Amino acid sequence: MSSPSHEADVLVVGAGPAGVAAAMMAASLNLRTVVVEAGPVGGKLHVINALENVPGSWSTGPQLAKALASDLARLQQAGRCVVMEARAVGVNGHDDRAELALEDGRVLTAQVIVVATGVAALASSDVDWVGAPAQFSASPLWRTIPEDLAGQTYVLGGDRPLGTWLRAHPKVPTTLHVLCPPADDYKVTEVAGDDRIRLVPVSHVALSQPAYGDGWTVEVKDRHGARKTFAATTVLSNLGNKPAALEGLTRGEDGYCPPERQHPRIRIAGDLRSARYQRVATAQGAGAEAVLAFYYSTVVQVT
Repeated sequence: MSSPSHEADVLVVGAGPAGVAAAMMAASLNLRTVVVEAGPVGGKLHVINALENVPGSWSTGPQLAKALASDLARLQQAGRCVVMEARAVGVNGHDDRAELALEDGRVLTAQVIVVATGVAALASSDVDWVGAPAQFSASPLWRTIPEDLAGQTYVLGGDRPLGTWLRAHPKVPTTLHVLCPPADDYKVTEVAGDDRIRLVPVSHVALSQPAYGDGWTVEVKDRHGARKTFAATTVLSNLGNKPAALEGLTRGEDGYCPPERQHPRIRIAGDLRSARYQRVATAQGAGAEAVLAFYYSTVVQVT
């Protein structure tokens, strides 16, 4: 079905859960498939220590990443997929093709591009409700094991990994004090009744190091303007993510890329779609669905 000038029927950008699912679906439909990935297969899975709500009995991100890499290797060995190590920087849709611009200046073309570049973790400097010294760096909650926790532990943000982490670690040795801005209220609903956490609604948080001793001083401004100060032994980051969108994509006000607002030859899959659907399982389904939607709308006329 491809024009000889096209590198593929389906170009998949990103080899995380959504991208690999898209590649597997495309290959199963006998579509010429190229996966473009700048880093290791699995993406952020490599730094997620706990997986709890993903089918398949996976307990850690690296386990699932290894399985995804094996899936792609199998497709490559069978000649059903090509994996290209490169960094994509932009996409463009036309009536007869989709174009993918690479950082090195090359431009690849295909019948359709599935963009599954996912998200990147927010740092404290990316959000306006946290003030911290320039040298401040907090370990992510989802990379922390319970044995490392001691004393007063404060968590910046109520993003969804909180629930996954709590379910994956049923025996937590200390209470987690979760500093929750208004934007995270809907995310913490699933854990609001867990007696291992204390939700602290805030409008602003200022972090500083005490003059003497270790740890952090946490000055909190609540939703009503009242201020309180706490001493923290450990501060962990759970601020959420920012979309890793390519140039040429249509973004919403929140920076994410709604699938329905893109060119018909540009399909969005996985976490890049919305902040509300950031789950591994839904990312995999979205990747496969993006390819199927193209297949049935373009290749097969269903009556």
